[in-house]
Amino acid sequence: MVLAEQHDGGRVSEVFSLNRVSPEQQSDATTMEADATEQLKVRRADDKGRREQPSNSLGCCGWILVIISYFFMIITFPFSIWLCIKIVKEYERAIIFRLGRILAGGAKGPGLFFVLPCTDSFVKVDMRTISFDIPPQEILTKDSVTVSVDGVVYYRVQNAILAVANITNADSATRLLAQTTLRNVLGTKNLSQILSDREEIAHNMQTTLDVATDEWGIKVERVEIKDVKLPVQLQRAMAAEAEASREARAKVIAAEGEMNASRALKEASIVISESPAALQLRYLQTLTTIAAEKNSTIVFPLPMDLVQNIMGAKK
Repeated sequence: MVLAEQHDGGRVSEVFSLNRVSPEQQSDATTMEADATEQLKVRRADDKGRREQPSNSLGCCGWILVIISYFFMIITFPFSIWLCIKIVKEYERAIIFRLGRILAGGAKGPGLFFVLPCTDSFVKVDMRTISFDIPPQEILTKDSVTVSVDGVVYYRVQNAILAVANITNADSATRLLAQTTLRNVLGTKNLSQILSDREEIAHNMQTTLDVATDEWGIKVERVEIKDVKLPVQLQRAMAAEAEASREARAKVIAAEGEMNASRALKEASIVISESPAALQLRYLQTLTTIAAEKNSTIVFPLPMDLVQNIMGAKK
């Protein structure tokens, strides 16, 4: 695979061509493709950085207003100092707008920064990790089962300028996108996959959200599936299925036990038939067991040959 990039008036065009390669050249082609992909990513990052650099061209009228603002600040000094110096905390950044344009140098902070009265305004952006719950979503799975799934998303603002300039409300947009992504990802899964492959589903959601929110300067750090709620009828059906499966296994185990017991009795009968004295010893052991339980009635079994002799004598 050959990957090339052409710049023409700020436009980026990518040309892909597929060529047949021999097995010996496959590793080299893969290496070249990876290197070309990395180079393309670097170029795109550079272009993106250049696009993010704000223009500092205020125009003639703009500079006149800025000069006037400086003049009024100087003649009202030191009272104007309380309006010009602002403070942002360690976890915050400030985006300064001068006559509607973002100042060069990127976000300001943490600490002190300077603004001009009347011409400058600023927006604070929280850079800490933010977590929110995804409301329970009614999802129809691939095998036509309706389930209710909720989750939690952790994200943070990675680029304060993009979070302010490229989207109206980054937090609200991320929440709505997380709900839609949850429905889209789980809609392609079976119920068994949803119950067993939660980590894979969470990873797919994180990747999808991270790619979508990259243009907003947001980094999705973690996505977790909290709970999967099944309908009551489905819970009963699954419980009945599990109970039937356990009963079937119990019957198989009992049958195997009976078979093993019958084999053991057969072997015992062979031993007793070869040694008649063994039956008498078994009688004595049985009497000992009965006597140990302090029973008032003791049943003494008679040998079958003795009973047969008595019955024959009577005839």
